[in-house]
Amino acid sequence: MIRTSPELLAVSRRWHQAILTGNTEILRDFMSAAEELRFIGTADNEYWNGSVVGDGVAGFFAEIPALISVEEEEAEAFENGETGWSSFVHRIHFEGLPEASIQRTTLVFVLEGAGWKIMQRHGSAPVPNIVHMGREQTEIQRLADTARDEGPALNQTEGLASVLFTDLEGSTKLAATLGDQRWSTLINDHFRVVEDIVKAHHGQFVKSLGDGTLSSFSSTHEALDAAIKMQRRVFEAKEEPRLGLRIGIHTGDVVQTRGDFFGTVVNMAARITTHAKAGEILISNVTREMVGGVAGLRLATPITVSFKGLEGQHLVHPLEWRA
Repeated sequence: MIRTSPELLAVSRRWHQAILTGNTEILRDFMSAAEELRFIGTADNEYWNGSVVGDGVAGFFAEIPALISVEEEEAEAFENGETGWSSFVHRIHFEGLPEASIQRTTLVFVLEGAGWKIMQRHGSAPVPNIVHMGREQTEIQRLADTARDEGPALNQTEGLASVLFTDLEGSTKLAATLGDQRWSTLINDHFRVVEDIVKAHHGQFVKSLGDGTLSSFSSTHEALDAAIKMQRRVFEAKEEPRLGLRIGIHTGDVVQTRGDFFGTVVNMAARITTHAKAGEILISNVTREMVGGVAGLRLATPITVSFKGLEGQHLVHPLEWRA
């Protein structure tokens, strides 16, 4: 069922704000890492796909000249299940040009794990870039040419792992309240804490996902210890605003390609996270069976849940972490 999406509208506006304020280094976090990603622009050659987009998106938008003014003329966003889209019309006046011109942008989102990620971006103007903003944009094409010449570096591996997702409850509202600059600082500091804990417990911090993270551990026990440490760090933080951290863990076979993880185990861990409340750690029944009767491990009464896109009922266990 198609419905309007205030959440995707807010995410899209943060994407645009990062571009317009020159905070282009965070743009990669908004985008899917899948090879199905498409990035489409105005010029004849501006049709790129896959990891080259993520590698070059910061440089692409960093080539935009200084702005005199920006006006949002139209904005709307919708979602339907695990897909969504937004469209914007901005009137932009670039420095050095006599008058403002129109920029139209469409973003197509998919739900990856616990967060929305851009799977296609299409931006266009009624005139070529050289007229629209006084210069061409070459960064992504340079990377695409390099990738084509050198060929892909797949380095694919697979095996048993415990996948840990984190997510922040109410992050969209909090981001709107704080503003982009303060929110960006807060979320980046949080990501550094999570990454440090993952590494300290011999895990791999795979990537950030908007306001969440994905990590992998070869040891299930280390994954649970890391989750407990994350919740305690957030709980003990003195700074305001307080974050509501949700964590989900599932164990199974994963496939790793280009430093990212794929497979049913990843999807399951993401779905488990969506059922967790702020301050809660939920683990799958498989994960519970992997750790067995580990001394000191305390589990609350299990609950039965259903997961979007996955058949049947599933048992999950709240992991107690408070002393």
